[in-house]
Amino acid sequence: MLRPDDRQLSQSPGNMMVHALSPRERIIEAAQSLFYREGIRGIGVEAIASAANTNKMAIYRHFDTKDDLVVHWLTSVADEYEQMWSHWENMHPGDPASQLKALVLSVVQRLRSEGNRGCALANSLAELPDEHHPARKVIDQHKKAQVQRIQALCSEAGLENPEHCAMVLHLCFEGAQVAAQSLGADLVATHLEALVDAMLEARGVARPWNDAGSRRHSKAPGKK
Repeated sequence: MLRPDDRQLSQSPGNMMVHALSPRERIIEAAQSLFYREGIRGIGVEAIASAANTNKMAIYRHFDTKDDLVVHWLTSVADEYEQMWSHWENMHPGDPASQLKALVLSVVQRLRSEGNRGCALANSLAELPDEHHPARKVIDQHKKAQVQRIQALCSEAGLENPEHCAMVLHLCFEGAQVAAQSLGADLVATHLEALVDAMLEARGVARPWNDAGSRRHSKAPGKK
């Protein structure tokens, strides 16, 4: 499954993939790639139009404002995370501990994946100080739902004080995504592994990197 930040779009006008997509699809693909790499404020409508091999008028035919395009992007990011949760549930039905391990491994693998710039939602939050911005609702709802999902897994897996465990895990994941940008992905991922390993093992959940899903035996989601 492709992660929200794995999407790449060639900006070559002659690229066959670009021409195979509709104008709206090209705009969305270009915006997703540029917003993630360069940031929301660092990219204007003209840059998106150029990358999508179209023009500003075409963008405004599909999206009333740039903010609408940002909301669409972040909503699609949140939706893809929901798909990942569903995937883990289908892979490990009735096994909350294994679902929790899958979550941990996903974060660790993402840190080490090529082109990773952290969580698109968290990055965007830093660029949207206005709490009334329409994109903030998308981000806030997703983050709150994520904590609730982790808490439910902790509870179902039998961890003591699941609310506290979920918040600790969430803070570790969020902090690791940011720290990896300046301290190096492998260093941060290694320490995150050790920290979460100690926390879960102390509560009776076997370490998640002992199985075939370990970073030593598999690649990050969306990578070939």
